[in-house]
Amino acid sequence: MMALPQVKLDATEARLNVLSLPTGGWAEPARREALARVQAMGLPSRRDEYWKYTRPDTLVQPDAPAAAIFENDEAPVFGEVDRLRIVFVDGVFDAEASDDLSMEGVEIARLAESADIHWAQDLYGKLEAKGQTPVERPLAALNTAFATDGVLIHVTGKPSKPISLTYYHKAVESDAILHHVVKVDAGAEVTILENGPAAARFNKCMEVDIADSGVLHHIRAQGRDHERRAATHMFARLGEESTFKSFTLTANGVLTRNECVIEFTGDNAVAHVAGACMGDGDFHHDDTVFVTHDAVNCESRQVFKKVLRNGATGVFQGKILVKEGAQKTDGYQISQSLLLDDDSQFLAKPELEIYADDVACSHGSTSGAIDEEGLFYLRARGIPQGIAQDLLTIAFIAEAVQEIEDESLQEEINGRVSAWLMRRRG
Repeated sequence: MMALPQVKLDATEARLNVLSLPTGGWAEPARREALARVQAMGLPSRRDEYWKYTRPDTLVQPDAPAAAIFENDEAPVFGEVDRLRIVFVDGVFDAEASDDLSMEGVEIARLAESADIHWAQDLYGKLEAKGQTPVERPLAALNTAFATDGVLIHVTGKPSKPISLTYYHKAVESDAILHHVVKVDAGAEVTILENGPAAARFNKCMEVDIADSGVLHHIRAQGRDHERRAATHMFARLGEESTFKSFTLTANGVLTRNECVIEFTGDNAVAHVAGACMGDGDFHHDDTVFVTHDAVNCESRQVFKKVLRNGATGVFQGKILVKEGAQKTDGYQISQSLLLDDDSQFLAKPELEIYADDVACSHGSTSGAIDEEGLFYLRARGIPQGIAQDLLTIAFIAEAVQEIEDESLQEEINGRVSAWLMRRRG
């Protein structure tokens, strides 16, 4: 391996010097392996291929940048949903605000308090390490090494309600590193909800292992904290006839980088990853997805919609890799942006790499202004300009939101979209 450039070596050492590696317990060997990966790769810089559209400076600098606490007078996301609540404040588990972690069909433990021998030791850091090839993801390795808390979720059946991970940001210079591990047994099914700004700077990793015929639904809402800087990583491994569906709504935040790495290892599996973001002004949002088909007759969908205004920037990097022998692969990818002014921009890099001959794979990316014909049609029927633009915007992102199977959760997300648009109209 080539030696790191001095500037990258210095930046990596500066960040590592302010962190303490948790020691002891079953996770320590995985943590030390992850630390070695970080030191070998170096933390990301703008010169790295997968970071050329996104400046990672504030994600890797030694100290967390300050972020004012944003007072949110809205009802909490998913607040009306009957769910098991697990709450973190600036990256620390809040037992008083959380529900009892006992529920039929699932076993939940904290990463910070799990026993010396635990089922998660066979998964913690393993999917992240596998996901470093062929693209290096050093912030994910940094997470595995230094995560101070998180939850370990073992789904053994079909829990009666979703598991909700709620994050709060209450310290101006908080720096949170959380790592979750989810194991879905054969035939089991669970819905995981996530919401909240978490911290001034947030690095989160979730490793998901879905056994044969297992099902995971994941819906995430990244909220209204204007100064949030976040890097999230999801690594999912799918067994035979399993299902993985993930949707993310992002509103505001200075910098958000959401990475999703999916690997099909069993035949006849399905994976959908979708997202919608709405950005205004000093807003940079990056969705980076890598899907590896290494099994027969599997289906993947990537659907991303971005609404940008007042100089906001959106990025999409999505790749479908179909390995030799992964016949009858169905891979679909679409990324689109709606630019509400001439100052915003959308940067897209869709990719296909195929080594099988019996596949149906496609990708597309478009960027444009609001539909003038549709706007005229609505105005001609007496609908005010602002409301007409909002209706067209909601219609634009509908394809992504419809990836959520639960209609009540669809309505929750659509309500958040409408509220964001209304605030901007006011």
